[in-house]
Amino acid sequence: MTRRHGYGLLATMVALVVAISAAIYVGATLDDGHRNTRAGGQGRGNSAGDVAPASAGTWVGTWSAAPVEGEPGTEVRGLAGRSLRNVVHTTAGGTSARVTLSNLYGRQPLTIARASVAVAAGENSAAADARTMRPLTFGGSPSVTVPAGRQIVSDAVRIAVPRDSDVLVTTYADVPSGPVTYHPRARQVSYAAVGDHTEDADATAYTERTETWRYVTALDVLSEQADGTVVALGDSLTAGSTSTVGANRRWPDVLADRLHAAAESGADVPRYSVVNQGIGGNRVLRPGGTGTPAPNASGLSRFGRDALGRTNVRVVVIDLGVNDILRARDPKALRASSIVAGLRELVAEARGRGLKVVGATLMPFGGFHGYSATTEALRQGVNAEIRGGRVFDTYVDFDEALRDPYDPRRFRVEYDSGDHLHPSDAGYARMAEVFSRSSPRP
Repeated sequence: MTRRHGYGLLATMVALVVAISAAIYVGATLDDGHRNTRAGGQGRGNSAGDVAPASAGTWVGTWSAAPVEGEPGTEVRGLAGRSLRNVVHTTAGGTSARVTLSNLYGRQPLTIARASVAVAAGENSAAADARTMRPLTFGGSPSVTVPAGRQIVSDAVRIAVPRDSDVLVTTYADVPSGPVTYHPRARQVSYAAVGDHTEDADATAYTERTETWRYVTALDVLSEQADGTVVALGDSLTAGSTSTVGANRRWPDVLADRLHAAAESGADVPRYSVVNQGIGGNRVLRPGGTGTPAPNASGLSRFGRDALGRTNVRVVVIDLGVNDILRARDPKALRASSIVAGLRELVAEARGRGLKVVGATLMPFGGFHGYSATTEALRQGVNAEIRGGRVFDTYVDFDEALRDPYDPRRFRVEYDSGDHLHPSDAGYARMAEVFSRSSPRP
Protein backbone atom coordinates (compact mmCIF):
# COMPACT_ATOMS: atom_id res chain seq x y z
CA MET A 1 0.00 0.00 0.00
CA THR A 2 1.35 3.43 -0.85
CA ARG A 3 1.85 6.16 1.73
CA ARG A 4 -0.75 8.24 -0.15
CA HIS A 5 -3.37 5.55 0.42
CA GLY A 6 -2.30 5.26 4.03
CA TYR A 7 -2.97 8.96 4.52
CA GLY A 8 -6.36 8.46 2.89
CA LEU A 9 -7.17 5.88 5.50
CA LEU A 10 -5.96 8.26 8.17
CA ALA A 11 -8.30 10.97 6.94
CA THR A 12 -11.20 8.54 7.14
CA MET A 13 -10.50 6.88 10.45
CA VAL A 14 -8.85 9.53 12.59
CA ALA A 15 -11.68 11.98 11.88
CA LEU A 16 -14.02 9.49 13.54
CA VAL A 17 -12.18 8.80 16.76
CA VAL A 18 -12.83 10.51 20.04
CA ALA A 19 -9.67 9.94 22.12
CA ILE A 20 -10.19 7.22 24.69
CA SER A 21 -7.43 6.85 27.25
CA ALA A 22 -8.23 3.35 28.45
CA ALA A 23 -9.43 0.18 26.80
CA ILE A 24 -13.18 -0.36 27.03
CA TYR A 25 -14.31 -3.75 28.16
CA VAL A 26 -17.80 -4.66 29.24
CA GLY A 27 -17.04 -8.16 30.55
CA ALA A 28 -19.49 -11.01 30.71
CA THR A 29 -22.90 -9.53 29.99
CA LEU A 30 -26.46 -10.27 29.35
CA ASP A 31 -26.70 -10.56 25.60
CA ASP A 32 -28.75 -7.37 25.53
CA GLY A 33 -25.67 -5.51 26.79
CA HIS A 34 -26.53 -5.15 30.48
CA ARG A 35 -23.75 -5.76 32.97
CA ASN A 36 -23.40 -9.16 34.67
CA THR A 37 -20.68 -10.91 36.65
CA ARG A 38 -17.49 -11.49 34.72
CA ALA A 39 -15.87 -14.92 34.58
CA GLY A 40 -12.30 -14.78 35.85
CA GLY A 41 -11.06 -11.81 33.89
CA GLN A 42 -7.80 -11.70 35.83
CA GLY A 43 -6.86 -15.19 34.79
CA ARG A 44 -7.14 -17.09 38.06
CA GLY A 45 -6.78 -20.72 38.86
CA ASN A 46 -5.09 -22.53 35.97
CA SER A 47 -2.59 -24.89 37.58
CA ALA A 48 -0.76 -25.41 34.32
CA GLY A 49 0.35 -21.78 34.38
CA ASP A 50 -1.17 -20.91 31.02
CA VAL A 51 -3.51 -18.24 32.33
CA ALA A 52 -2.26 -14.87 31.17
CA PRO A 53 -0.46 -12.71 33.71
CA ALA A 54 -0.43 -8.93 33.59
CA SER A 55 1.26 -7.96 30.34
CA ALA A 56 1.84 -5.02 28.04
CA GLY A 57 -0.68 -4.41 25.31
CA THR A 58 -4.31 -3.52 24.76
CA TRP A 59 -7.32 -5.83 24.67
CA VAL A 60 -8.96 -5.65 21.24
CA GLY A 61 -11.39 -7.76 19.28
CA THR A 62 -9.57 -9.86 16.71
CA TRP A 63 -12.67 -11.72 15.49
CA SER A 64 -16.38 -11.74 16.21
CA ALA A 65 -19.68 -12.97 14.80
CA ALA A 66 -23.18 -11.87 15.72
CA PRO A 67 -25.50 -14.57 17.14
CA VAL A 68 -28.36 -15.00 14.68
CA GLU A 69 -30.83 -17.58 15.99
CA GLY A 70 -31.21 -21.09 17.37
CA GLU A 71 -29.91 -23.82 15.09
CA PRO A 72 -32.78 -25.88 13.61
CA GLY A 73 -32.90 -29.45 14.90
CA THR A 74 -31.13 -28.63 18.17
CA GLU A 75 -34.19 -27.56 20.15
CA VAL A 76 -34.32 -30.59 22.47
CA ARG A 77 -30.77 -31.84 23.04
CA GLY A 78 -28.61 -29.13 21.59
CA LEU A 79 -25.40 -30.82 20.42
CA ALA A 80 -24.63 -32.73 23.62
CA GLY A 81 -21.91 -35.32 23.20
CA ARG A 82 -20.16 -33.47 20.38
CA SER A 83 -17.01 -31.39 20.26
CA LEU A 84 -17.61 -28.26 18.20
CA ARG A 85 -14.42 -26.91 16.64
CA ASN A 86 -15.04 -23.39 15.35
CA VAL A 87 -12.51 -22.00 12.87
CA VAL A 88 -12.17 -18.21 13.23
CA HIS A 89 -9.77 -15.80 11.51
CA THR A 90 -7.81 -13.08 13.28
CA THR A 91 -7.31 -9.43 12.29
CA ALA A 92 -4.78 -8.65 15.04
CA GLY A 93 -2.20 -10.73 16.83
CA GLY A 94 -1.65 -10.94 20.56
CA THR A 95 0.06 -12.65 23.47
CA SER A 96 -3.10 -13.72 25.34
CA ALA A 97 -6.67 -14.51 24.38
CA ARG A 98 -10.14 -14.83 25.81
CA VAL A 99 -13.33 -16.21 24.27
CA THR A 100 -16.99 -15.20 24.49
CA LEU A 101 -19.59 -17.97 24.39
CA SER A 102 -23.28 -17.18 23.89
CA ASN A 103 -26.45 -18.97 24.91
CA LEU A 104 -28.65 -16.12 23.68
CA TYR A 105 -31.13 -18.37 21.87
CA GLY A 106 -31.00 -21.23 24.36
CA ARG A 107 -34.19 -22.05 26.25
CA GLN A 108 -32.32 -23.83 29.02
CA PRO A 109 -28.90 -23.48 30.69
CA LEU A 110 -25.90 -24.46 28.59
CA THR A 111 -23.21 -26.40 30.45
CA ILE A 112 -19.83 -26.41 28.72
CA ALA A 113 -17.85 -29.27 30.26
CA ARG A 114 -14.60 -28.37 28.55
CA ALA A 115 -13.33 -25.82 26.06
CA SER A 116 -10.03 -25.00 24.40
CA VAL A 117 -8.31 -22.52 22.12
CA ALA A 118 -5.41 -23.20 19.73
CA VAL A 119 -3.81 -21.81 16.61
CA ALA A 120 -4.71 -23.95 13.60
CA ALA A 121 -1.97 -26.01 12.00
CA GLY A 122 -2.93 -24.64 8.59
CA GLU A 123 -5.60 -22.71 6.74
CA ASN A 124 -9.13 -24.12 6.96
CA SER A 125 -7.92 -27.07 9.00
CA ALA A 126 -9.36 -28.76 12.08
CA ALA A 127 -5.83 -29.73 13.14
CA ALA A 128 -4.14 -27.57 15.78
CA ASP A 129 -0.55 -26.59 16.30
CA ALA A 130 -0.04 -28.81 19.37
CA ARG A 131 2.34 -26.30 20.97
CA THR A 132 -0.48 -23.76 21.18
CA MET A 133 -3.29 -25.95 22.57
CA ARG A 134 -4.69 -24.34 25.74
CA PRO A 135 -7.64 -25.39 27.89
CA LEU A 136 -10.04 -22.56 28.67
CA THR A 137 -11.24 -21.83 32.18
CA PHE A 138 -14.12 -19.77 33.52
CA GLY A 139 -13.50 -18.24 36.92
CA GLY A 140 -10.77 -20.84 37.34
CA SER A 141 -13.03 -23.78 36.50
CA PRO A 142 -12.78 -25.91 33.33
CA SER A 143 -16.58 -26.04 33.12
CA VAL A 144 -19.23 -23.34 33.11
CA THR A 145 -23.00 -23.10 32.96
CA VAL A 146 -24.36 -20.23 30.87
CA PRO A 147 -27.98 -19.30 31.66
CA ALA A 148 -30.46 -19.05 28.81
CA GLY A 149 -30.26 -15.67 27.14
CA ARG A 150 -26.77 -14.85 28.36
CA GLN A 151 -23.13 -15.00 27.38
CA ILE A 152 -19.92 -15.65 29.29
CA VAL A 153 -16.30 -14.61 28.80
CA SER A 154 -13.49 -17.03 29.55
CA ASP A 155 -10.46 -16.30 31.67
CA ALA A 156 -7.56 -14.85 29.73
CA VAL A 157 -5.06 -17.50 28.67
CA ARG A 158 -1.46 -17.02 27.57
CA ILE A 159 -1.14 -17.97 23.89
CA ALA A 160 0.73 -16.42 20.97
CA VAL A 161 -1.97 -15.61 18.40
CA PRO A 162 -0.63 -14.48 15.01
CA ARG A 163 -2.43 -11.86 12.95
CA ASP A 164 -4.17 -13.10 9.78
CA SER A 165 -4.33 -16.68 11.03
CA ASP A 166 -6.96 -19.31 11.78
CA VAL A 167 -7.70 -20.03 15.43
CA LEU A 168 -9.65 -23.05 16.71
CA VAL A 169 -12.17 -22.53 19.51
CA THR A 170 -13.56 -25.88 20.65
CA THR A 171 -16.40 -26.55 23.08
CA TYR A 172 -17.81 -29.79 24.49
CA ALA A 173 -21.20 -30.07 26.19
CA ASP A 174 -22.13 -33.39 27.78
CA VAL A 175 -25.51 -32.29 29.13
CA PRO A 176 -28.45 -31.73 26.74
CA SER A 177 -29.41 -28.11 26.12
CA GLY A 178 -30.87 -26.21 23.25
CA PRO A 179 -31.35 -24.76 20.87
CA VAL A 180 -27.74 -24.02 19.91
CA THR A 181 -27.02 -20.31 19.42
CA TYR A 182 -25.30 -20.06 16.06
CA HIS A 183 -24.27 -17.94 13.08
CA PRO A 184 -25.13 -19.64 9.76
CA ARG A 185 -23.66 -19.04 6.29
CA ALA A 186 -20.32 -18.10 7.79
CA ARG A 187 -18.27 -18.49 4.57
CA GLN A 188 -15.91 -20.52 6.74
CA VAL A 189 -15.92 -24.28 7.32
CA SER A 190 -15.86 -25.42 10.94
CA TYR A 191 -15.89 -28.96 12.32
CA ALA A 192 -17.50 -31.30 14.83
CA ALA A 193 -16.62 -34.66 16.36
CA VAL A 194 -18.50 -37.25 18.39
CA GLY A 195 -17.20 -37.35 21.97
CA ASP A 196 -14.87 -35.10 23.92
CA HIS A 197 -11.98 -34.13 21.65
CA THR A 198 -11.54 -30.58 22.86
CA GLU A 199 -7.78 -30.89 23.30
CA ASP A 200 -7.02 -33.15 20.33
CA ALA A 201 -4.35 -31.53 18.19
CA ASP A 202 -4.93 -33.89 15.27
CA ALA A 203 -8.09 -33.68 13.18
CA THR A 204 -8.85 -37.41 12.98
CA ALA A 205 -12.08 -37.26 14.97
CA TYR A 206 -13.37 -34.12 13.25
CA THR A 207 -15.25 -35.72 10.38
CA GLU A 208 -18.30 -33.44 10.44
CA ARG A 209 -18.13 -30.17 8.48
CA THR A 210 -20.42 -27.17 8.77
CA GLU A 211 -20.49 -23.61 7.44
CA THR A 212 -21.64 -22.25 10.80
CA TRP A 213 -20.16 -20.87 14.01
CA ARG A 214 -21.71 -22.34 17.16
CA TYR A 215 -21.74 -20.71 20.62
CA VAL A 216 -18.56 -18.69 20.06
CA THR A 217 -19.23 -15.02 19.29
CA ALA A 218 -15.92 -13.26 20.01
CA LEU A 219 -12.18 -13.78 20.30
CA ASP A 220 -10.22 -11.01 22.00
CA VAL A 221 -6.45 -10.72 22.20
CA LEU A 222 -4.03 -8.73 24.34
CA SER A 223 -2.26 -6.99 21.52
CA GLU A 224 0.68 -4.70 20.87
CA GLN A 225 -0.33 -4.55 17.19
CA ALA A 226 -3.64 -2.73 17.68
CA ASP A 227 -4.91 0.03 19.96
CA GLY A 228 -8.62 -0.36 19.32
CA THR A 229 -11.34 -2.12 17.36
CA VAL A 230 -13.36 -1.16 14.29
CA VAL A 231 -16.81 -2.79 14.29
CA ALA A 232 -18.52 -3.39 10.94
CA LEU A 233 -22.28 -3.72 11.48
CA GLY A 234 -24.31 -4.79 8.49
CA ASP A 235 -26.23 -7.41 6.55
CA SER A 236 -25.09 -10.09 4.10
CA LEU A 237 -23.04 -7.50 2.23
CA THR A 238 -20.90 -7.17 5.35
CA ALA A 239 -21.14 -10.84 6.35
CA GLY A 240 -19.60 -11.62 2.94
CA SER A 241 -22.29 -13.73 1.29
CA THR A 242 -21.02 -15.03 -2.07
CA SER A 243 -17.37 -14.43 -1.13
CA THR A 244 -15.07 -17.43 -1.50
CA VAL A 245 -15.51 -19.85 1.41
CA GLY A 246 -12.43 -20.02 3.63
CA ALA A 247 -10.60 -17.22 1.78
CA ASN A 248 -11.51 -14.33 4.14
CA ARG A 249 -12.41 -11.96 1.32
CA ARG A 250 -15.29 -10.14 3.01
CA TRP A 251 -14.75 -6.37 2.88
CA PRO A 252 -13.98 -6.08 6.65
CA ASP A 253 -11.24 -8.71 6.18
CA VAL A 254 -9.72 -6.71 3.34
CA LEU A 255 -10.01 -3.47 5.31
CA ALA A 256 -8.15 -5.08 8.22
CA ASP A 257 -5.34 -6.11 5.86
CA ARG A 258 -5.14 -2.61 4.39
CA LEU A 259 -4.96 -0.93 7.78
CA HIS A 260 -2.20 -3.29 8.88
CA ALA A 261 -0.24 -2.85 5.65
CA ALA A 262 -0.49 0.93 5.91
CA ALA A 263 0.80 0.89 9.50
CA GLU A 264 3.63 -1.49 8.58
CA SER A 265 4.66 0.83 5.71
CA GLY A 266 5.16 3.65 8.18
CA ALA A 267 2.03 5.61 7.29
CA ASP A 268 0.54 7.58 10.17
CA VAL A 269 -2.68 5.57 10.47
CA PRO A 270 -4.60 4.23 13.46
CA ARG A 271 -3.61 0.71 14.51
CA TYR A 272 -6.98 -1.01 14.64
CA SER A 273 -8.32 -4.50 14.39
CA VAL A 274 -11.59 -5.04 12.51
CA VAL A 275 -14.45 -7.31 13.57
CA ASN A 276 -17.43 -8.33 11.46
CA GLN A 277 -20.95 -8.08 12.88
CA GLY A 278 -22.82 -8.71 9.64
CA ILE A 279 -25.94 -10.88 9.53
CA GLY A 280 -27.51 -12.06 6.28
CA GLY A 281 -30.94 -10.50 5.77
CA ASN A 282 -30.48 -7.99 8.58
CA ARG A 283 -32.56 -4.81 8.65
CA VAL A 284 -32.41 -1.52 10.50
CA LEU A 285 -36.02 -1.52 11.65
CA ARG A 286 -37.45 -5.03 11.85
CA PRO A 287 -36.21 -8.44 13.04
CA GLY A 288 -36.11 -11.39 10.69
CA GLY A 289 -38.51 -13.47 12.77
CA THR A 290 -40.72 -13.58 15.83
CA GLY A 291 -39.95 -14.58 19.38
CA THR A 292 -38.03 -13.36 22.40
CA PRO A 293 -35.26 -12.83 21.61
CA ALA A 294 -36.15 -12.41 17.95
CA PRO A 295 -34.10 -14.32 15.37
CA ASN A 296 -32.01 -12.03 13.17
CA ALA A 297 -32.54 -9.11 15.54
CA SER A 298 -32.92 -5.68 13.94
CA GLY A 299 -29.99 -3.31 13.85
CA LEU A 300 -31.76 -1.10 16.37
CA SER A 301 -32.22 -3.90 18.90
CA ARG A 302 -28.76 -5.49 18.56
CA PHE A 303 -26.62 -2.36 18.28
CA GLY A 304 -25.71 -2.20 21.96
CA ARG A 305 -24.68 -5.84 22.08
CA ASP A 306 -23.10 -6.34 18.67
CA ALA A 307 -21.44 -2.95 18.12
CA LEU A 308 -21.07 -0.91 21.29
CA GLY A 309 -20.44 -4.03 23.38
CA ARG A 310 -17.37 -5.13 21.42
CA THR A 311 -14.03 -4.87 23.16
CA ASN A 312 -12.33 -1.45 22.99
CA VAL A 313 -14.50 -0.26 20.10
CA ARG A 314 -13.22 3.00 18.58
CA VAL A 315 -15.10 3.24 15.26
CA VAL A 316 -18.41 1.77 14.06
CA VAL A 317 -19.12 1.30 10.35
CA ILE A 318 -22.80 0.79 9.47
CA ASP A 319 -23.98 -0.66 6.14
CA LEU A 320 -27.69 -1.38 6.60
CA GLY A 321 -30.93 -0.53 4.81
CA VAL A 322 -31.06 -2.68 1.68
CA ASN A 323 -33.11 -5.41 3.34
CA ASP A 324 -35.54 -2.90 4.82
CA ILE A 325 -36.32 -2.04 1.18
CA LEU A 326 -36.20 -5.47 -0.44
CA ARG A 327 -38.04 -7.31 2.35
CA ALA A 328 -40.73 -4.72 2.97
CA ARG A 329 -44.22 -6.22 2.85
CA ASP A 330 -45.36 -3.26 0.76
CA PRO A 331 -42.50 -1.16 -0.64
CA LYS A 332 -44.99 1.48 -1.76
CA ALA A 333 -45.96 2.06 1.87
CA LEU A 334 -42.34 2.37 3.03
CA ARG A 335 -40.65 5.73 3.28
CA ALA A 336 -36.93 6.35 2.94
CA SER A 337 -37.31 8.70 5.89
CA SER A 338 -38.23 5.75 8.14
CA ILE A 339 -34.97 3.95 7.32
CA VAL A 340 -33.01 7.17 7.74
CA ALA A 341 -34.63 7.79 11.12
CA GLY A 342 -33.54 4.33 12.27
CA LEU A 343 -29.98 4.96 11.11
CA ARG A 344 -29.93 8.29 12.94
CA GLU A 345 -31.05 6.53 16.10
CA LEU A 346 -28.02 4.22 15.85
CA VAL A 347 -25.74 7.19 15.37
CA ALA A 348 -27.22 8.94 18.41
CA GLU A 349 -26.65 5.82 20.52
CA ALA A 350 -23.01 5.66 19.42
CA ARG A 351 -22.49 9.34 20.15
CA GLY A 352 -23.85 8.71 23.62
CA ARG A 353 -20.85 6.44 24.11
CA GLY A 354 -18.40 9.06 22.80
CA LEU A 355 -18.09 7.33 19.42
CA LYS A 356 -18.64 8.53 15.89
CA VAL A 357 -19.96 6.48 12.99
CA VAL A 358 -19.01 5.83 9.37
CA GLY A 359 -22.03 5.08 7.21
CA ALA A 360 -22.25 3.54 3.77
CA THR A 361 -24.43 4.35 0.80
CA LEU A 362 -26.72 1.55 -0.37
CA MET A 363 -25.34 -0.29 -3.39
CA PRO A 364 -27.37 -0.98 -6.55
CA PHE A 365 -29.48 -4.11 -6.92
CA GLY A 366 -30.89 -3.73 -10.44
CA GLY A 367 -31.60 -7.20 -11.84
CA PHE A 368 -32.23 -8.76 -8.43
CA HIS A 369 -35.69 -10.25 -7.99
CA GLY A 370 -36.82 -7.51 -5.59
CA TYR A 371 -35.92 -4.65 -7.91
CA SER A 372 -38.58 -2.17 -9.08
CA ALA A 373 -38.90 1.52 -9.73
CA THR A 374 -40.30 1.84 -6.19
CA THR A 375 -37.39 0.08 -4.49
CA GLU A 376 -34.90 2.04 -6.59
CA ALA A 377 -36.49 5.30 -5.51
CA LEU A 378 -36.25 4.24 -1.87
CA ARG A 379 -32.56 3.41 -2.25
CA GLN A 380 -31.88 6.74 -3.91
CA GLY A 381 -33.81 8.53 -1.17
CA VAL A 382 -31.71 6.97 1.59
CA ASN A 383 -28.50 7.67 -0.32
CA ALA A 384 -29.42 11.31 -0.84
CA GLU A 385 -29.72 11.80 2.92
CA ILE A 386 -26.41 10.02 3.55
CA ARG A 387 -24.56 12.05 0.90
CA GLY A 388 -26.11 15.23 2.22
CA GLY A 389 -24.39 14.67 5.56
CA ARG A 390 -27.67 14.33 7.42
CA VAL A 391 -27.21 10.81 8.80
CA PHE A 392 -23.63 9.81 9.74
CA ASP A 393 -20.50 11.59 10.90
CA THR A 394 -18.88 10.62 7.62
CA TYR A 395 -19.61 8.07 4.92
CA VAL A 396 -18.10 5.77 2.32
CA ASP A 397 -19.76 5.71 -1.08
CA PHE A 398 -20.06 2.00 -1.83
CA ASP A 399 -22.72 2.80 -4.43
CA GLU A 400 -20.49 5.06 -6.49
CA ALA A 401 -17.55 2.67 -6.22
CA LEU A 402 -19.34 -0.45 -7.47
CA ARG A 403 -22.11 0.75 -9.78
CA ASP A 404 -21.95 0.52 -13.55
CA PRO A 405 -21.31 4.04 -14.84
CA TYR A 406 -23.45 3.27 -17.90
CA ASP A 407 -26.31 1.78 -15.88
CA PRO A 408 -26.02 3.00 -12.27
CA ARG A 409 -28.93 0.84 -11.18
CA ARG A 410 -26.63 -2.20 -11.48
CA PHE A 411 -23.18 -3.38 -10.44
CA ARG A 412 -20.24 -3.21 -12.80
CA VAL A 413 -19.93 -6.70 -14.26
CA GLU A 414 -16.62 -7.47 -12.55
CA TYR A 415 -18.06 -6.54 -9.15
CA ASP A 416 -21.23 -8.64 -9.47
CA SER A 417 -21.29 -12.13 -7.96
CA GLY A 418 -24.00 -13.00 -10.49
CA ASP A 419 -27.09 -12.52 -8.34
CA HIS A 420 -27.07 -8.72 -8.86
CA LEU A 421 -27.25 -8.04 -5.12
CA HIS A 422 -24.02 -9.37 -3.60
CA PRO A 423 -20.53 -8.43 -4.78
CA SER A 424 -17.88 -10.77 -6.14
CA ASP A 425 -14.55 -11.11 -4.33
CA ALA A 426 -13.33 -8.21 -6.48
CA GLY A 427 -16.37 -6.20 -5.43
CA TYR A 428 -15.72 -6.80 -1.74
CA ALA A 429 -12.10 -5.73 -2.22
CA ARG A 430 -13.30 -2.57 -3.95
CA MET A 431 -15.56 -1.79 -0.97
CA ALA A 432 -12.55 -1.88 1.35
CA GLU A 433 -10.58 0.35 -1.02
CA VAL A 434 -13.22 3.08 -0.76
CA PHE A 435 -12.00 3.85 2.77
CA SER A 436 -9.05 5.65 1.17
CA ARG A 437 -11.32 8.38 -0.08
CA SER A 438 -14.44 8.57 2.02
CA SER A 439 -16.44 11.77 1.91
CA PRO A 440 -16.30 13.90 5.07
CA ARG A 441 -19.45 15.40 6.46
CA PRO A 442 -20.02 18.91 5.08
